[in-house]
Amino acid sequence: MVIVLILAVLLAYWTWRTWPRIGHLLYDASTALEARLYRLEKVTMPIAEMGMVTYQGGPDTPDRTLLMLHGYSADKAIWLRFARHFVDDCRVIIPDQAGHGETGFKAGGGYDIPTQAERMIQLLDACGIGKVHVIGNSMGGYIAAWLAAAHPGRIASLTLIDPAGLSSPEPSDMERLLAAGTNPFLIHSQDDFKRLYRMTMASPPWVPGVVLAAIAERYEDRRDELAEIFEDFHASQPIGSRLAQIHAPTLLLWGREDRLLHVSSAPVWAKGIAGARLEIWDGIGHMPMVERPAQTAALYRQFLERPRR
Repeated sequence: MVIVLILAVLLAYWTWRTWPRIGHLLYDASTALEARLYRLEKVTMPIAEMGMVTYQGGPDTPDRTLLMLHGYSADKAIWLRFARHFVDDCRVIIPDQAGHGETGFKAGGGYDIPTQAERMIQLLDACGIGKVHVIGNSMGGYIAAWLAAAHPGRIASLTLIDPAGLSSPEPSDMERLLAAGTNPFLIHSQDDFKRLYRMTMASPPWVPGVVLAAIAERYEDRRDELAEIFEDFHASQPIGSRLAQIHAPTLLLWGREDRLLHVSSAPVWAKGIAGARLEIWDGIGHMPMVERPAQTAALYRQFLERPRR
């Protein structure tokens, strides 16, 4: 009986010590496998001050190149299950933006929106691409909109999924926390991460607890880096005054249950961009392309076909 008890204690201790490590291995292996299954290859592209790590795949189709931009604190992997629907007939490019994922962080590197947008132009130049269909979520939507306003000749169409960049008429849960002096993205514990994760999606895909523990650990390790990135991008000029400069065909998609960026922002965006199409989905949170990847891809496919016709 004593031996069994000792073994149980040792097993519990080993599990506690290795739990996040197992999660890291599972997360990295599963994302690498998904990327391979979806025929997306990891490619590092040299731009001015860094090597930007990307997923790339699909045929070389100059008029059907898609640039997918993730949000603050995320990485290129969030687009995998969405991107799989386009690699057969579109060239797909998904970067880890500066300070995120495998591209890495540099203190004082400049993470304001105009600087990040210029890096995307450098990336397109490095890839030999003239014009793209750009789609961005959250901070990535902010960058995408900035690109469309500042570089209209490089943007064939613009799709914004719950974009940042405007003050919402009604405050979100995140905005209330920020006003009270708490940034929910700056994680100090597993419980902090669980609260953040519940805020990001209304209907998240299933993820093993061990993987969530590993992601939480990565957020804790990156806390100071994320604080600098947030300060830079959050202090950027709001996009509102530049919306009238966007002339590319535009699709706006928002989850009605978004707790990070309130859905009341959606009509403001739609009114500011001439001819923009607005879709608001019930039961969906901040990341429709993760919560409903096939449905979001179908909507995007329909949108892409409309300008061609």
